[in-house]
Amino acid sequence: MNSIGISNVPRRKTYWRDVLTIFLKDRSAWISGFILIVIFASAIFAPWICSYGPYQGSMSARLLDIGSPGHLLGTDELGRDMLTRLIYGGRMTLLIGFTPIFLAFVIGTTIGLVSGFVGGKINTFVMRTLDIFYAFPSVLLAVAISGAMGPGIMNSIIALTVVFTPQIVRVAESAATQIRNMEYIDAARMSGASSLTIIRVHLLSNVVGPIFVYATSLISVCMILASGLSFLGLGVKPPEPEWGLMLNTLRPAIYTKPFLSALPGIWLFITSIAFNLLSDAFRQAMSKKS
Repeated sequence: MNSIGISNVPRRKTYWRDVLTIFLKDRSAWISGFILIVIFASAIFAPWICSYGPYQGSMSARLLDIGSPGHLLGTDELGRDMLTRLIYGGRMTLLIGFTPIFLAFVIGTTIGLVSGFVGGKINTFVMRTLDIFYAFPSVLLAVAISGAMGPGIMNSIIALTVVFTPQIVRVAESAATQIRNMEYIDAARMSGASSLTIIRVHLLSNVVGPIFVYATSLISVCMILASGLSFLGLGVKPPEPEWGLMLNTLRPAIYTKPFLSALPGIWLFITSIAFNLLSDAFRQAMSKKS
């Protein structure tokens, strides 16, 4: 077993069952999973949970303190209920956090496995081309792409997909390179299996777990980058509820209502930590099983 969790032997069907058993015994996995379930459930069922609409405001009720009657977490600069905005904001933040990682996982895994399996000049060309993206920090690259394309949800998703795809390609390519010359791969070749079959059946089944774990660890980073784009005016447009955008609109109140202004950031921090803990628990479960 190597550093990224790729086995030198084919996975047994019981492997993932054992990994799941170990994973479910981890207390941090239960805690982080519970937090994420609450956040997801509240975002999905927001219309039935919230007493106010996400755009419903009152200028006479601007910047009410936390614990004010009828507003548990106060109100924002336009008199909109903060708890409602935070719950609805989870929809947008989670969407922009998940979608780019899912797209990068599908695209990056495909490119990485094919490149690593084929090897040679094709592999060299693909990896050297992707190295161009590593010349720029992720934040700078996301800002540059979003700035060139303009603000908007779809443009943010495209920009973040471009940022994270090379990272997943590198992990997938490294995994495929390590096991493409294993005996069971050679046996599949000798049995007459096509390259597509070998990649789909033998390579993918053995590397999809570690790649998936790595991809889940990027969700929190993607959420923070997406919120950063919205904070800079390059992501979600007002008046949509989104945690990064809420941080931006509450900036003028930071000196008078500092805790109120920090609420979207606290929400984002808790969600990011929960995703990281869940990813770490899954990675540790795979390591213990191996």
